[in-house]
Formats: sequence, structure tokens, C-alpha cells
Amino acid sequence: MHELKNRQRRHAYKARNNQDDKDAVSQLICARLMAHPAYQHAKTVMWYSHCRSEVRTQAVLSDEVAAGQRIIVMPYCTEDEQGQAQLGLWRLDDMTELVPGMWGILEPPKSRWGEPGKAVVAEQIDCIIVPGVAFDRNGGRLGNGAGYYDRLLNCVRADAVLLGVCFEAQLLEQVVMDAHDVAMDAVITEHALYAGKGRQFFR
Repeated sequence: MHELKNRQRRHAYKARNNQDDKDAVSQLICARLMAHPAYQHAKTVMWYSHCRSEVRTQAVLSDEVAAGQRIIVMPYCTEDEQGQAQLGLWRLDDMTELVPGMWGILEPPKSRWGEPGKAVVAEQIDCIIVPGVAFDRNGGRLGNGAGYYDRLLNCVRADAVLLGVCFEAQLLEQVVMDAHDVAMDAVITEHALYAGKGRQFFR
């Protein structure tokens, strides 16, 4: 299964890297995402800051922070007490709070991690926008392999909505899923919104 996942990753990385007009296509994806009822009704939303060839979010993220209509949460890569990879959660009030961190991804500076009033717990989040290397139309997701998102997504509320975003070219017929992998409630591309089977599918 490990080798099959790696083959799927290589295929999807290539498709993502070769995507034309990433800025314009990303705007279409983000517009479709923000029209989703789960996003519209959410008070607290976790975004992500794109890196490399992911669906680009920073322009829309900046607008959402400036609008101030909902609480915006940004993840950052850290470790738990056992040294396992985990995502920290930061309440973002201004884009100037972020600096390039691991892999060049924008995140709060390490000197401010855990700052009172800025740390967010997973149970507070209503809607999570999830990047990925590949997805399928049933909500299956393939990440980079470090497990950051899977650990977080297993901790959020049962009614928190998970919205995967990707270019249509990143869709596979069926993503290989392990027992700990988490499926999306929906997958959004520039062409369509695909209803996923959600977290219950793999339980």
C-alpha cells in the first residue's frame, strides 16, 4: 500500500505542477468554496497558506482577514510532547503576523507560538479548508505523508465540515486510504463540487 500511495503522489504532484493559470484557476476554486453553505454559516474557519504548486489561497485569505466577518485560523507545523508531528492553530487577525516558516509556508513566528488570545483549540473550528496532493470524488484524500492534517482532523468536532480543495487535474479514480486517513465532506475544484462521504465512511 505504501508504494501505491507513493505512485499516486508522484502522479498527482506532476499534474499539480503542470496546472496552467494557477492564479486564475485558484480564484475559481476559492469562489466556489466560499459559496458553500458550510463556509457561509461558519463562525470560525481554518484556512491554509499555499506552498509550491498548491491551490493558491493567499489573496483570498488576505481579503477574508481584512473583512473580519469570521474568525480565521491558520495552522503551523510543530510537535506534540512526544515529538510527533502536529499542527498548531493560530487566530489570524492581520497578515503581517505571519512569516515564512517550514518549507517557506507563512506561519506565526516561533516566538509567539502559544501566545494568550492567539492559540486556538481544534474543537472551536466550524469549517476546515484542507489542501492535499490528490483527492477522489468520494472525499478520499492523499496528503504529503507526514500526517499533520490526519491527526488534526481526528480531533475536530463531529459537525465541523471538511472541505478539500484541489485542481481538477489532481483528482484520482480512488485514493488509497489507510485506517487513520480522514475523508472530506466535499472536494472542490474549478469544475465542480463533489460530495464526499466524510469521516464516517472509513470508521
